[in-house]
Amino acid sequence: MKYEELTRDIIGAAMVVLNELKPGLDEKLYENALLIELAGRNHSVEQQREYPVRYKGKFIGKLIPDLIVDAKVLVDPKVVTAFTDTHIAQMLGYLNITGLEVALLLNFSESKLAWKRIVSGGIEARTNKGLSTPAETKFSL
Repeated sequence: MKYEELTRDIIGAAMVVLNELKPGLDEKLYENALLIELAGRNHSVEQQREYPVRYKGKFIGKLIPDLIVDAKVLVDPKVVTAFTDTHIAQMLGYLNITGLEVALLLNFSESKLAWKRIVSGGIEARTNKGLSTPAETKFSL
């Protein structure tokens, strides 16, 4: 898996944050705590970096992902009932605009962290929710 060690460390950091803060708070609180936890693990973390979005060469707005870790992995903390196809589509769009290849959706809504690993190019989406072994689903852009 691409950036396997890095994504495992990010997931581990998210588990530490969830254990400390407990579930159900505002997403921004988990984002800020994750920034602190990852920086403490010697990762470079960009928060709310702006990417210009263009259509037919014209600027139409900005894309602002929550966190980018070590200039490799996009991280999006959520507090939702469950991940949906919309969340996955959004991450694929973010990967397309940023030029990154790997994204992690992290769900802080329950006492056990749920996560989904998404790779650009439609290669894989992995999740731990309700499974003992990560599942794979194929996606295409």
